[in-house]
Amino acid sequence: MIQELGARVFRDACRQVVAWHKQNMLLRLAVNLSVQQLQHESWISIVEEALKSSGLPSRYLDLEITESVIITHPDKAVATLIKLTQMGVSITVDDFGTGYSSLSYLTRLPIQGVKIDQRFVHGLEQNKNDEAIAQAIIALSHSMGLRVIAEGVETIGQFEFLKKHGCEEAQGFLICRPLEEPELRAWWKMQDEEERIVGRQPDMWRVEGD
Repeated sequence: MIQELGARVFRDACRQVVAWHKQNMLLRLAVNLSVQQLQHESWISIVEEALKSSGLPSRYLDLEITESVIITHPDKAVATLIKLTQMGVSITVDDFGTGYSSLSYLTRLPIQGVKIDQRFVHGLEQNKNDEAIAQAIIALSHSMGLRVIAEGVETIGQFEFLKKHGCEEAQGFLICRPLEEPELRAWWKMQDEEERIVGRQPDMWRVEGD
């Protein structure tokens, strides 16, 4: 059922983001893409139809793939992802550092960003190895012209470490827990009224929806 369910959720999400945009909430939509979806021939047309029917500009859409997609279907992934990036959609590698992907695959994939897996983020300030891995991922990504997103940021210390080493974006409970739509609108309004919380730069924020 992943194709039908995924397509429905994707269309609904695009429409919701457009509704937020009309309320001056210029959020970017991030959607996880499964191996089954990436393999399916209709996925490109599903993305095109959802963007067109909702009116969401493609620059506000970020599709996230895991390293397993790179390993199991590298040629198929490259062909499909190239078509998506030609549409203006951004591609991000999720859970980076936890799989066994070859760096050569990363150079072939038309990606714009990588996400540091939360298991490394949780070890920041406590484990020198996790700190070294996080720094290495940030440095490698930047050398390839990719932005970096950190998952599972829960403490100010983790946030400051990532910010110090050049991580562009962060998501996690420190910023906000998953919210229902009405609560998200209230949260967003509060941030605007308070002109952002001191110590958190807006361009590092990623809100996880429920």
